[in-house]
Amino acid sequence: MSSVIGEVSDGYRSGFVTLVGRPNVGKSTLLNRFLGQKVTIVSDKPQTTRTEVRGVLTRPGVQAVFCDTPGIHKPRTLLGERLNRTARATLGDMDVVLFVVDGEGGIGRGDEFVAAGLLVERTVLVVNKADRVGRDRVAEQLLKASGFGFDEYFPISAKTGEGVEALLEHVLGRLPEGPQFYPDDMVTDVPEAFWVAELVREQLLAIVREELPHSIATRVTEWEWPRIRCEILVERDSQKGMVIGKKGAVLKQVGIAAREQLPEGAFLELVVRVDKDWQRRSRALDRLGY
Repeated sequence: MSSVIGEVSDGYRSGFVTLVGRPNVGKSTLLNRFLGQKVTIVSDKPQTTRTEVRGVLTRPGVQAVFCDTPGIHKPRTLLGERLNRTARATLGDMDVVLFVVDGEGGIGRGDEFVAAGLLVERTVLVVNKADRVGRDRVAEQLLKASGFGFDEYFPISAKTGEGVEALLEHVLGRLPEGPQFYPDDMVTDVPEAFWVAELVREQLLAIVREELPHSIATRVTEWEWPRIRCEILVERDSQKGMVIGKKGAVLKQVGIAAREQLPEGAFLELVVRVDKDWQRRSRALDRLGY
């Protein structure tokens, strides 16, 4: 039996778990794997996650609130600086920190930079993408990671699920006694409008050329179900044509793919607008929620 929301019952455990690491190490894929459903978008492009996304896992006697964060990196724009700040800000109040590294690409200076800001006693190191390399390579990375001095080390594949359940059981076992924060059936606290905008951005990341992803932002500006209007912002006039595509082909492809993940009957209108150098303007970032 679950505890009453917000109250502590004997033996009930709960807590907050954050996923941190460099861009593109698989944090969002791991969060979706933990929850058994998609609550955050994924892409092979860096800086896909731009805000803190929370996913909730409730099992008998325990509830874990997972926080997916932007990848920590060397910023080149004001947006990059704010993404780093968002990622770092979640660490102070976390019960468990999952520091995710790329087992295929190897542990490097960027990982060392992230590790320097983590509390050893709260951190579990996760070597992801173990399915892409042999055991010798995984062992090599685990040995290198041991230099960070963290308590526990888990090789996993977020993509295939290999090792994920063992990691999850370990995380749940580390949570302290506490209240149930969310109802049993709640899996994420992401607002619907934000989720739709993210679905559109995810499809754009999958289609558009390499130089565009960082310059794209999305936001829902009208919501009168079943009609949803989503703006796609780019930084320059030349990028607008790339997003629309020849005779609207790219925009059409994006719209179809995003609608497939929405409830039946949804009408999604996509509009492309130029917001010059929005990544570097404080007011534009405030308006977009970054």
